[in-house]
Amino acid sequence: MYLVGMHEVRLYLRLGDRVYHEARGEWGGGAVVEEMTSTVWGGTCLVRILFEDGVQRTFNNDLDHEMCCAFMGLKREYSFDWDSMRKVRRGPSALAATRRKLSQH
Repeated sequence: MYLVGMHEVRLYLRLGDRVYHEARGEWGGGAVVEEMTSTVWGGTCLVRILFEDGVQRTFNNDLDHEMCCAFMGLKREYSFDWDSMRKVRRGPSALAATRRKLSQH
């Protein structure tokens, strides 16, 4: 859900999502490179997708609209959430510290 003004918009795709089109295999896979959501009530929500064939295509991204890309054959492969990234501890000292904690109990 995405709140625009005083109404909620249900979006299908987010920036960075990998997609493919069921009926257009010749396009190859694609990635969402731009997300455009209107701030005006009733405005359009669009996504721009760069496909492997080198062409950027624009689709409606509002799940409440009958022309949403989800209903037109565009399927999500996976999504990437920047907010869920965790810091990675590296190096042998981090691994040794974990082993020490486990063996002390």
